Amino acid sequence: MKLVTRTLAALLALPAAATFAFAAPSTWKVDPSHTQAGFQIRHFFSMVHGVFHDVDGTIVFDETDPGAIKVEASVKVASVDTGNQKRDGHLQTADFFDVEKHPALTFKSTKVTAAGRNKYKIAGDLTLRGVTKPVTFDAEFLGSAPISIGGRSFSKAGFTATTVVNRKDFGINWNKALDNGGVMLDDKVTITLNVEADLAEPAKAEAEAVKPQ
Repeated sequence: MKLVTRTLAALLALPAAATFAFAAPSTWKVDPSHTQAGFQIRHFFSMVHGVFHDVDGTIVFDETDPGAIKVEASVKVASVDTGNQKRDGHLQTADFFDVEKHPALTFKSTKVTAAGRNKYKIAGDLTLRGVTKPVTFDAEFLGSAPISIGGRSFSKAGFTATTVVNRKDFGINWNKALDNGGVMLDDKVTITLNVEADLAEPAKAEAEAVKPQ
């Protein structure tokens, strides 16, 4: 317990954007247990929030060369959770995500540019319901560091990213008209990613490749 307490205290003492030198570019695997892929949409006059629990992804990151940064991610849309089972069931139907025909939402970056200190514009292709559209995330690198807890060592990094999409661009048109004018749901959806990632171990295949035959 004392070891864990001392380790946590040391981590809390680090600067908010603490960064340690890793081989560039470095590859990071999304930690789904500590990553949130969320969205929000206006419903009448309030915002309904949801998350996807089943997230996978890889980030190739290079602080010195934004052009070398690459992001690939996927979400199983059946893992959607808005805190209401009836609504979650409706979201999985053809009115919205159409899970049976299109079980995954995917993103693959095409270009990354710097947008300030530790901030980036990540352009890429978002695929939802079998429709692929270009989107741009406003992203921030929150820092990275090697960590040791209880004798176990590993490296962690943090990222956030946000974008706004029009759901109708992806064929999600369901809505209900109000008797006094207007509709139940807005067309704009805000997607927010809070990502914790682990430094990937060098591929064993690379080690095998340098062995003499």
